[in-house]
Amino acid sequence: MQAIAPTPAQRALFRNLYWDVFWFGVLQGSAMAFLSVYAARLGASAFQIGLLTSGPAVVNLLASLPAGRWLEGRAMTTVSFQTAVLHRLGYLLLVPLPWLMPEAAQAWALPVLIGLMSLPGTVLAIAFNAMFADVVAPEWRAHVVGRRNALLAVSSTAASLSCGWLLDQLTFPLNYQVVFGLGALGAGLSTYYLYRVRAPGTLSPRVGRALLDFALPGGLPRIGDALRQGLGLRFLTRGGARPLLRPDLLRGPFGRVMVAYLTFYTFQYTSIPLMPLFWVNELRLSDGEISIGNALFYGAMLVASLGLRRLSARLGHHRVLVLGAAFFGGYPLLNALAQDATLYYVASILGGVVWGLAGGGLVNRLMERVPDDDRPAHMALHNLALNLGILAGSLLGPALSHGTDLRTALFVAAALRLVAALLLGRWG
Repeated sequence: MQAIAPTPAQRALFRNLYWDVFWFGVLQGSAMAFLSVYAARLGASAFQIGLLTSGPAVVNLLASLPAGRWLEGRAMTTVSFQTAVLHRLGYLLLVPLPWLMPEAAQAWALPVLIGLMSLPGTVLAIAFNAMFADVVAPEWRAHVVGRRNALLAVSSTAASLSCGWLLDQLTFPLNYQVVFGLGALGAGLSTYYLYRVRAPGTLSPRVGRALLDFALPGGLPRIGDALRQGLGLRFLTRGGARPLLRPDLLRGPFGRVMVAYLTFYTFQYTSIPLMPLFWVNELRLSDGEISIGNALFYGAMLVASLGLRRLSARLGHHRVLVLGAAFFGGYPLLNALAQDATLYYVASILGGVVWGLAGGGLVNRLMERVPDDDRPAHMALHNLALNLGILAGSLLGPALSHGTDLRTALFVAAALRLVAALLLGRWG
């Protein structure tokens, strides 16, 4: 509990941030959650679905460091709003897509559109992370982030369940057009509340701690248990005169940390392009069943994240990270073992719990290994490792599926995640 009540200006700011994330949750639980499933129902290949994540990763690799430099000294509230408008217009363009081209062409148009959206999305992700740290005082961040994460879980869950019901009631592709329309509505209202966020007269002091905010405006479509975080993106705007990209850091202990993180991200995303195809073509899940899995994942993740601080205080950040990573292969493993929705639901619960621990553990452990006086360069290397991992994993998964069937490929992906856990235990 806070010892001092927030000022009227702070209360207004917090309300706007709460409404922003509530409507972002509607977007996340609708268009972002079902985009890859729509691609699978169009007949897209694993490679085409992989492009939904690998394309934005390439854009981020090329644009994130220049974007961080460009953002230095700019008004983050203004840039966040402007880039949110540009990025989220793409969700509106999804609605008429079935009227404009045949299904085979849509399977290619989707990754192209997502790739184009990711350019302003990359700037938005960095600017929002920096803006949040600027406008919310350090003593209120845990309070605001906790409420934002709870609202995100509630709105994402409600949106996912509602969209699953709608998708089962309406005919294809009208059902997905309605869902994309709901996503565009959520995106528009979230952007409106971003517009209402005003920077205080004096910006908050920079304390260099992880925000642990689950929402990532400008992020990737959510597929399976892949939830990308905006870890330390604000540090890309704080390089000053020093170079952001410093390969010399890789020659020390931090180099081994980055190898472990790169391996983790690569093997995390190996199974991601395969999941929608497995659900649709092998398990024959309905959209309603997929939505229940999404809801179980969000709920389990929230519950697990609530106990993260206590568990970290008891075990330490490294042990929590290794504990979460050790069970990270359970999600693709249980999916591979499934014959119907039952084990898929169990996998969703386990995946949410594990990501609630592993996601927070990745953040906290990384901040523990990075020196306070040199965070921009270290976080720039982490951002490169993250996007290289997403790119490599999104290409490795489809390659595995070409050499074998989807079920076997998921078993292999589960084993690879265990390898990543071992590396995190040794070098993380």
